[in-house]
Amino acid sequence: MSAEELTAPRLTRKGRATRDRIVAAASELMFLRGVAGTTTDDVQRAAGVSTSQIYHYFSDKTALVRAVIAHQTQEVLDAQQPHLGRLDTLEALRAWRDLLVDLQRQRQCEGGCPIGSMASELSETCPEARTDLAEGFGRWEAGIRDGLRAMHDRGDLRRDVDPDRLALATLAALQGGLLLTKVRRDTAPLEAALDASLDHIASLTT
Repeated sequence: MSAEELTAPRLTRKGRATRDRIVAAASELMFLRGVAGTTTDDVQRAAGVSTSQIYHYFSDKTALVRAVIAHQTQEVLDAQQPHLGRLDTLEALRAWRDLLVDLQRQRQCEGGCPIGSMASELSETCPEARTDLAEGFGRWEAGIRDGLRAMHDRGDLRRDVDPDRLALATLAALQGGLLLTKVRRDTAPLEAALDASLDHIASLTT
């Protein structure tokens, strides 16, 4: 069961809108300040709701954080579409690379990866959040893996290539590039990480 399903009871349309507003406000604050730097009162003010409304939809801060993880994951994946859904050629992979770099430029290299930032903060302190974050990364990895598997099935990649391992390595390089891009406020690390990954994939083509 997903974090979204765990934290979202059956709601009226108005209730859903209120809950979504709370999650969106919490997501923005936690992206900018971190989870520890965001209080329930901060979320209440940003969302324009009462504290009782927050606790009506979320039993505690952990439940809210898990909803934020689900929201952030979907936002990150949606921002990469339609590219992420069809990474089955070198040209498509390079277009995806350009999109990721451009997204960081638009954000002035601030914030890094929303999922990665929350993973760094929560993985050792909140088992439930770590599980949700791992699932989020798994969905991201699956988009890359599906494209590489399609290339492998068509014979575009050498038969001895493991597309699943290659997808994991690509996501790992992407996350490292995003982290250094955030620290340096420069897209050069992300470009270098993705270019090295895609050059490696190109070297494995038939």
